[in-house]
Amino acid sequence: MADSPEAIKKHIKLYTLIGAVLFVCTLLTVAVAKFEFLDFGQRGFDSVDAIIGLLIATFKATLVALIFMHLNHEKKMVYWLFGMGLFFAFCLMAIFAFAFSDPIEFQAFFGR
Repeated sequence: MADSPEAIKKHIKLYTLIGAVLFVCTLLTVAVAKFEFLDFGQRGFDSVDAIIGLLIATFKATLVALIFMHLNHEKKMVYWLFGMGLFFAFCLMAIFAFAFSDPIEFQAFFGR
């Protein structure tokens, strides 16, 4: 915890910087979804834009967890649990992404 006024000023400066980074990342996420000059996949919003948005959101969530939730000063086990949570979240996103490339169609699977 901050004991001196200098340490408090240092923390306020860090929190302001992180808040600005989060704001810029939010603007970047909206820009990727809305503006054509940042369109990396096919024309319009597609899976590439969604993946870029999810990567930006993951970066933002990591910043919030490390700085605002003070996980950057925790013990090794907390890092391990946090890393496993990120790993499983990535696995779920990958399963969701692979579902769109599945060659089996709904009609063929259900016989309709």
